Amino acid sequence: MKPLIITGCNGQLGRALNKQLASQSEYELINTDVAELDITNIDQCLELVCSIKPYAVINCAAHTGVDACETDRDNAYRINAIGPRNLSIAAAKMDAKMIHISTDYVFDGFGDKPLIEFDRTNPQGMYGITKLAGENFVKDFAKNYFIIRTAWLYGDGNNFVKTMLRLSESNDKVRVVGDQYGTPTSADELAKAICHLLPTENYGIFHGTCEGSCNWAEFAEEIFRLAGKNTKVEKITTEEFGAPAPRPAYSVLENYMFKLTTDFAFADWHDAIADYIKTL
Repeated sequence: MKPLIITGCNGQLGRALNKQLASQSEYELINTDVAELDITNIDQCLELVCSIKPYAVINCAAHTGVDACETDRDNAYRINAIGPRNLSIAAAKMDAKMIHISTDYVFDGFGDKPLIEFDRTNPQGMYGITKLAGENFVKDFAKNYFIIRTAWLYGDGNNFVKTMLRLSESNDKVRVVGDQYGTPTSADELAKAICHLLPTENYGIFHGTCEGSCNWAEFAEEIFRLAGKNTKVEKITTEEFGAPAPRPAYSVLENYMFKLTTDFAFADWHDAIADYIKTL
């Protein structure tokens, strides 16, 4: 069996990967989270990776608190940049594949066309800045790597979908930002994409989101429609919402490298969220 180390195993993507890989007998899963492995500690990373000699390291760990990263900069750099660096160094030492999950926040969001892997990065907030630093460390230190940028992820855990459904229980109307565009992405779909790349040598940077796009308010409306809720959505601006950290206004990712180099296709976001709502 091929050992796979999964970091951030208790997050939405970590859980989706475990579900996806559970039936694949060729892999042995070594699940780690903060309690089992501090990815910000190079010695711990080297010790674990060198003892297990994994086929691949899949890094799902991240400091994803976009607003918190603005003030918690040291931890943001430790987890989003130093962590991937440490894992990449350890993976390279054992000739293991490195799979690292990144974000649409590495772009500035000023455009109006779907972003491909060859477009220039220009993060505006600390979350995006530290995630881009992590990407660069992976490129610097990993021998064989896949960097997969995703966005608006939902799965088994806390997410926008569950927040909206919880708010609908006690509110006839919710206020949701209507001027930020992206693609809601199922953690299950992303896990399938990772499993597609895993056995290959098709290395590089990939965008990995469901197909299509919408704004947050439109996403909320679709969630309520599918869940049979009568809650109304009032569209507000990013400025009215008043979050501490900047958000990209337009960060629709085009899965260009998947389309150019593989036969894997992501589900449309409407279909993926419909499947997810059924599971709830």
